[in-house]
Amino acid sequence: ETHYGEGFRIGYATGLVSGKEEGRKLGLNMGFQVGEELGFYQSCLDVWIAADHINHGAFSDRMKKNIEQMAALVSSYPIEDPENVQIQEIMGKIRLKFRIITASLGVKLEHGGQSKSLKQGFEDL
Repeated sequence: ETHYGEGFRIGYATGLVSGKEEGRKLGLNMGFQVGEELGFYQSCLDVWIAADHINHGAFSDRMKKNIEQMAALVSSYPIEDPENVQIQEIMGKIRLKFRIITASLGVKLEHGGQSKSLKQGFEDL
């Protein structure tokens, strides 16, 4: 009984330390992935906004509205509050808006910067 109790306490303390370290590593990895994805979306927004400034007729009013909405969603992402209950919902809305914009442009892009296919309309931007 004594050995069992001592073994349990030692095992629990060891597990607590290793669990915290494992959780820290997982949190850093997940944070990096989210930051990378948000950075990808922001860079796409930067290109689209710059293209619109260069060529004011590049996008329809509807497309401009979608780009503005996506920019608002990206800027509203709670980076400083990873425990926010709406975090998955916001990321889902960002991904959906991105798919709407790229489909309207006739471009198929994925997070990671890999272009699957480019249509001529996008190259003219």
